[in-house]
Amino acid sequence: MAAAYSIPAAPLELSEEIKKSRFITLIAHTPTVEAAKGWVNEIKRQHPTARHHCWAFVAGAPQDSQVYGFSDDGEPSGTAGKPILAQLMGSGLGEICAVVVRYYGGIQLGTGGLVKAYGGGVGAALKQLVTELKVPRTPSSIHCDYGDMGVVESLISSHNGELLAADYGQQVTLQVAWESAVWARVDRELTDRTHGRVSLQPLDG
Repeated sequence: MAAAYSIPAAPLELSEEIKKSRFITLIAHTPTVEAAKGWVNEIKRQHPTARHHCWAFVAGAPQDSQVYGFSDDGEPSGTAGKPILAQLMGSGLGEICAVVVRYYGGIQLGTGGLVKAYGGGVGAALKQLVTELKVPRTPSSIHCDYGDMGVVESLISSHNGELLAADYGQQVTLQVAWESAVWARVDRELTDRTHGRVSLQPLDG
């Protein structure tokens, strides 16, 4: 069962200067890998003259390693993208992307200095980040006669269902998203209270 997790509630930007290099840390909510990559490209467009645009993301649930990504973008291997990702993973947040833009100031920081600059910048930004809780929802389809609508509407109200779409034809077809934790209970109550006439049908995606 998917668990609730925190996500960024608003974008954040933090800037600092280290040995004449300017490091700008930007964090945003990116619910998918495509969204994360698109946002990274947008930051690159906003800072075309920067030497490096290093980034990492957890573009989904915090524990889903299939939605991790990172890049050193020209910095020595392991000195930028991985430290950024380590900070994101350590935060326990999901659907998050961090980009650190570096304007090179002419002084080399060395491997340890780079790790500290990139990882430390993201760590400092995460402490200021405003977050909100995301409760995973499972979408479903409900087909019912008008006579059973009272039961369906009652369950939607009492179990905090989110109505996504409705089609009122000869029968009623609803698409409703439920908190994943209550999906099975709603299905059981719906079947019992309509004497088996109505049940939840899972929707893909």
